[in-house]
Order: sequence, then C-alpha cells, then structure tokens
Amino acid sequence: MPVAAARPITLRAAERGRLKLMAYGHKTEYRLRMRAQIVLQAARGRSNARIARETGLHLDTVRCWRGRFADQGLGGLGDRDRSGRPPAFTALQVVEVKALACRLPAEAGTPLSRWSAPELAREAIARGIATFVSASTVRRWLDRDVLKPWQYRSWIFITDPDFRAKAQRVLDLYARTWEGTPLGEDEYVISADEKTSVQARCRCHPTLAPGQARAMRVNHTYGRGGALAYLAAYDVHAAKVSGRTEPRTGIDPFMNLVTHVMAQEPYAGAKRVFWIVDNGSSHRGKKAADRLTAAFPNAVLVHTPVHASWLNQVEIYFSIVQRKIVTPNDFTDLDQVRDRLRAFEDRYNATAQPFQWKFTTTDLDDLLARLDRHTADRQEESSVTLAA
Repeated sequence: MPVAAARPITLRAAERGRLKLMAYGHKTEYRLRMRAQIVLQAARGRSNARIARETGLHLDTVRCWRGRFADQGLGGLGDRDRSGRPPAFTALQVVEVKALACRLPAEAGTPLSRWSAPELAREAIARGIATFVSASTVRRWLDRDVLKPWQYRSWIFITDPDFRAKAQRVLDLYARTWEGTPLGEDEYVISADEKTSVQARCRCHPTLAPGQARAMRVNHTYGRGGALAYLAAYDVHAAKVSGRTEPRTGIDPFMNLVTHVMAQEPYAGAKRVFWIVDNGSSHRGKKAADRLTAAFPNAVLVHTPVHASWLNQVEIYFSIVQRKIVTPNDFTDLDQVRDRLRAFEDRYNATAQPFQWKFTTTDLDDLLARLDRHTADRQEESSVTLAA
C-alpha cells in the first residue's frame, strides 16, 4: 500500500511566533512543546520520518499532529474533549465553595484567620455542600479563578490631609523643580533616613563558601554582638552616599549626619540643599525644620507625607544594604559591621548611577483617583450591609 505524502505546512509570522514560544518556553507542557516542534520542523519541509527520528516520537504521532495542524491550525494542537466519567460535583457545589473562599473565616463563624484548601474542604463537608471533597480538588477549583485565600497583603488608608501637596513637592525635587522653578546648578537634593538595629551576629560555626551544586551555608546558631543604627544621606542626582553609624537613633545622631554632610563641598557652599526625610521622631515637624535651618541656613527640610516613606529614595539604598551587607549576617562584633558599611559606601559611590525614578505626579494623581474610587466602593458596600 502506498504511503500518504506528508501534509505541507505553511506558517504565517504570527503562527511561527506562537509556535516558537510553545516549543521553547520553560513553562510549556511537554506534550504541547513536542507538538509545536513537530509543526516547526514540518514547516521547514522535513519528512515525517526525519521529524520522528530527531524528536524521538513515533511516526504515527508525528503524522497525526502534522495533519491536525494542517486542518485546524493552532487550535488543532490542543487535546480534544473526551467524554470520560461524569463529574462528581455539580457547578453549584463548585460555586458555593468559591463563595465560601471569598468570605473571611470569621464571617463564616470559623475560628481561623484565613482559609487553606484543607480547611475549605473540611468546612464544605461540615456545611453539607458536599459529602466528601479533597483539599486538592478545592485547590484546583480555586486555581481556575486565581483565588488564593491563604495569601494576604497589608494596606493602609491615607490619613495625611496634605498628602498630594507633600508628595508633589518630593516628586518635583526628584525632577529638579521647586515650587514651579527649575533648580540651579548649585542646588542639591538629599534623601536621608536611619536604618535601625543593624545587628552583629557571630555565627557559632564559620560560614561555608558555595561550591559545585551547593549554596553558601550559614550556621543557624549565633551569638549576639550588639546592634547599631546606620544613618545615610543619599544625593539623589549625583548617586553619592554619605553615612554614619551611631549607637541609636535620635535628634543628635541625625544632626551629626547633617553636620557631616553639610561640612563637605559642594553642599557647604551651595545655594540650597533640600533634605527629604520621613516623619520619624528624629526629624519630625516644624521644630526639626527650624532646627536644621538654624544650624545651616542653606538647608531646607522637606517631609514626605505620613506613611509614605516609599517616596524617599534612600530606602532603595537601604534595601541594597540589606541584601548585600546585612543578609546573611555574620559579624564578630560591631566594629566589623562599621568597617563593612564604610567599605561598601566607597564601593557603591565608585560605580553607582542615579535611580531610574519613574513615579511622577501623573502617576500620583492616578493612584489617588484609584484610592478614591476604592474608598467610595467600600463605603457603599458598608452602607448596603448596614441597610440589610
């Protein structure tokens, strides 16, 4: 019996792009990856026998998926619906479990802080939604709608009545503008804050360097060698850091940092130096601004809004310090911590570039508009609940 000729495959650019993503994507299922490779090789004019030999698949398998694509396109590479056994759960049962997952456990009278798949399965059985359902089945149902009731994120309402005005001042300074006027060449913007409780933890056994197929190993047990505060001033546009270590935070340690920076050029002879700080106790309110101006007439203290330390760029620098210096923590004493921080400052200043700050006043207005809509929706839901 003559063998049927291989079906010719011609790909459009969009189809070729989709198939390449399927064939070489790290998260693509194996079966779909192999089907995409079959089609891509067929589009190069290769025979079914050669494709089967190079992919390690059976000749009939290659012929099948080549023909399916030729007839149906990309849609033909998916599995066809199979009858299988009838579903064990009705659509109503699935919806009831999902609705239960979308309620807080306390609202359902369950003494839990959040749901897990086993707890939801147990609760569904207790409520008579199903006579039996496994945790894996519940997890599969929730995954269809990307429901993850075991996860949570914290958030906070804006409580500062001048939030937008304060935030805009900070964002304008990042864009080298103050009260609508561009900053001059002799005006500088510094972002400052404190990183508290940098500890010296001396591991009871030496840290082991990484090796082949082995991560660096840090002993869990350690001795406490004390803690210190790391105060840093970050020049936003020059990407230069000046830091100090102090036994603790407070007004005097912060003023020590300011004195350390303002005694250096170009800040000592600058027309104005803007200090962006949060609302920590070391530099809070008008008294802190007056204290700074009295000590250095060319210094201007600018506060971020309350609960908006994320607007302070020095926090990005502190996150770098946390990742590259503090974690994992293995220091014999506080002197070693101080030396490491000073050495890192020199290393950072030698190569650092300004942060690519992309959050603008337009993004700020969009954020506030979303929060206003969210607040209005929550208030409407609360009023409906109370009325009911």
